[in-house]
Amino acid sequence: MTEREPERLFVYGTLRPGDCRWELLEPYVSDSGVEDTVAGTLYDTGLDYPAAVFGGSSLIRGIHFRLLDATRDEALRELDIVEDTVDGLYRRVRITTSGGAEVWAYEYGAGLNLTVIPSGDWFARA
Repeated sequence: MTEREPERLFVYGTLRPGDCRWELLEPYVSDSGVEDTVAGTLYDTGLDYPAAVFGGSSLIRGIHFRLLDATRDEALRELDIVEDTVDGLYRRVRITTSGGAEVWAYEYGAGLNLTVIPSGDWFARA
């Protein structure tokens, strides 16, 4: 039996509504999103976007959206390209939120000087 792929995408930074890259994601979502958290540490890259490393005891605040069935693959392909071209080379990983949702999310790769965002919330960074 093949494991079903997540239908939702967890976003914690510039893809969130109200930030500069929301317009890339918005056409592909089918709901208003669910605020949630995931285990991990959120960092400021100093480049106007965050980086996340999943796992551990800290929490990252964000929102997850159900992607439209008809364009889900297209959305993920486009976002994979976008996330792979930024400094730090992010990769899409499957994680489970604190609320129990199976989601895709983009995790930081390597090579940047990072500063922890203690709140775990990109919108509440100081």
